[in-house]
Amino acid sequence: MLRRLIAWLPGVPLLTIIDPKPPGKLTLVAVGPGDPSLLTLAAVHAIETSEVIAYPVARPEAQSMAARIASQWIRDDHTCLPLLFPMVDGAEPRRAAWHAAADTLQNVVAEGKRVVLLCEGDASLFATCSYVLMALQDKWPHCPCDVIPGISSVSAAAAAGLWPLALQQDQLLLRPCPESPAELKRELDEAQDRGRVLALLKLGHRWEWVQPLLEERNLLAKALFAEKVGWPDQQIQSADTVAASQRPYFSLLLIRQAWPDVLP
Repeated sequence: MLRRLIAWLPGVPLLTIIDPKPPGKLTLVAVGPGDPSLLTLAAVHAIETSEVIAYPVARPEAQSMAARIASQWIRDDHTCLPLLFPMVDGAEPRRAAWHAAADTLQNVVAEGKRVVLLCEGDASLFATCSYVLMALQDKWPHCPCDVIPGISSVSAAAAAGLWPLALQQDQLLLRPCPESPAELKRELDEAQDRGRVLALLKLGHRWEWVQPLLEERNLLAKALFAEKVGWPDQQIQSADTVAASQRPYFSLLLIRQAWPDVLP
């Protein structure tokens, strides 16, 4: 849509000048792990100045956790745009969802709208919006786009537990929890050799066998267990206080096997 402006210059008849509407823009906005107070100022500003709020949902009519975190900044005059990302293992359904979301966002941005796509945690760390961004860049390489980083559940858990995440020459490996005891044993052995702290995400049902494995190695007291970080029912506690049972999908474990030589 074009706007018409009336301009007057001395000695020149009135002119009608066509002023193009400012181009649309997409901003990927990380909203942190759950606590609204952990949103950055940049994230809040992007939401408040946007026209369209896009957010992921696992199924039609489902609630978006990302939208719930940012709800106090979503106004009645915002256009809300849920994007479907089914929680499935198959590659093709996920790929189709990413491209469908990219197509939808491309159309809205092309209309000149300022759009934000909300995502939990950090926008570049195991984030669905990263796949959408790659799909969009493939279709529209020059799409006006920004990414606003956020606080990850790992950083938030370490802070809440007063647990130093990495010190001096420590390495930090952040990954989904291994799928088998054998794989976790290899990770633990290598971490011990290299002075590496492990941050294992998506514990879920795996905690049933992870807990006894760590107990066997006398590592439970050195590990921090966290689930539902940033939410009112969050749990942040020493891993030796958590029984071996199935835990929520959004649970994680921080494991330190040794400390640096120089400490206070």
